[in-house]
Amino acid sequence: MKDDSDRCGAIVVGASSGIGEAVARALADEGYAVGLTARRVERLREIAVDLPTDAYVAAMDVAVTQRARETFDDLCETMDSVDLVVISAGVGPANRDLEWGPERETIAVNVCGFAAISTAALAHFERRGSGHLVGISSVASVFGNGVAPAYNASKAFVSTYLEGLRYRQAGRESEIAITTVEPGYVDTDLAAGEFWMCSPETAAEQIVRAIDARREHVYVTRRWRLVAWLLALLPERVLRRPFT
Repeated sequence: MKDDSDRCGAIVVGASSGIGEAVARALADEGYAVGLTARRVERLREIAVDLPTDAYVAAMDVAVTQRARETFDDLCETMDSVDLVVISAGVGPANRDLEWGPERETIAVNVCGFAAISTAALAHFERRGSGHLVGISSVASVFGNGVAPAYNASKAFVSTYLEGLRYRQAGRESEIAITTVEPGYVDTDLAAGEFWMCSPETAAEQIVRAIDARREHVYVTRRWRLVAWLLALLPERVLRRPFT
């Protein structure tokens, strides 16, 4: 539990359900004041009432990038302090027929929206001289997916983008930590399987532990590190079999 005098604050983007909601609750339990953002404002208000610390609610559709950035900046000004930003907003519809609508939405949310809020968060942290950015990617980032092509590709973007941001921070005066979280199957609406599935609460516990340790990269749960390593080694002809 953090000392109240620290006045630590966190913004969780995509806090209305799944990993984002669980992380927001876990951070509040640690003493963070929490800014909750998502499209479903009524759900955010329900969550806010349950939190043991100060909670702030803001409607945000990350796909509308300029407005989302403005909302983020306004929320930073409203809260006493924003030391941590967790970006958990994401979509992943199956789209074997390659209809443009689902692909466009996935790219708009998972790529454009992620980059928009990441850069807004870094600008905020650089102004204050420190901070911690956490991005929720996926083990899916290491291989293509014939059922949901844009989803896996978008998570590859998230992981690589965060890696690039870490390289950018090297040698800079501001003390900004950047953490990449790559979960396997978590029991959420986006789950595409049940192998080694964990609950959102278990995922959040491990994510908060990684935040406290200022880790650069973490798999959730930890055993997915082995799966990611094996997937990266397998030839493409093997990986494509489940999708043919």
